[in-house]
Amino acid sequence: MSRIGRMPIAIPAGVTFNVSPENVVTVKGPKGTLEKAMHKNITITVEDGTVNVTRPNDEKENRALHGLVRSLVNNMVVGVSAGYTKTLELVGVGYRAQLQGKKLVLNLGYSHPVEFDAIDGIEFEVASPTKLLIKGIDKELVGSIAADVRAWRKPEPYKGKGVKYEGEIIRRKVGKTGK
Repeated sequence: MSRIGRMPIAIPAGVTFNVSPENVVTVKGPKGTLEKAMHKNITITVEDGTVNVTRPNDEKENRALHGLVRSLVNNMVVGVSAGYTKTLELVGVGYRAQLQGKKLVLNLGYSHPVEFDAIDGIEFEVASPTKLLIKGIDKELVGSIAADVRAWRKPEPYKGKGVKYEGEIIRRKVGKTGK
């Protein structure tokens, strides 16, 4: 049996959890509301403030979906109660981040600034000119936006310049040696 799939999910105070007959999960909490359609083979039940995810049999597809659906439901519950944050660091001379209204403007060494408009459910916060926080309730969307920002200037292995995740270790290479 799936180790992840069989773990129950505790519903925190202030969070309401609802499953429709079509297996559409709706989670409402203090930070917002998330709704997602889950696979029809997986059964989601709510008992005594906990959510249990079960599968009908041990077929390969159902075994694969069991842990996935449980993780997706847990991410929804955590998102509406606590939220998710990704922190990015800008490393390099002149690499800066700033907010203009809800728009994020990055100077990454190009001849033009790189601009990101805030999407519904995503909030940008600039802690310092070289530190950027991306916040939201949907874990998948927060990670996707962080990856899009990072893709504009990935860290390079010689000097370590670029946009990196907080705590990310860049494997450095030795440069050319002179005669």
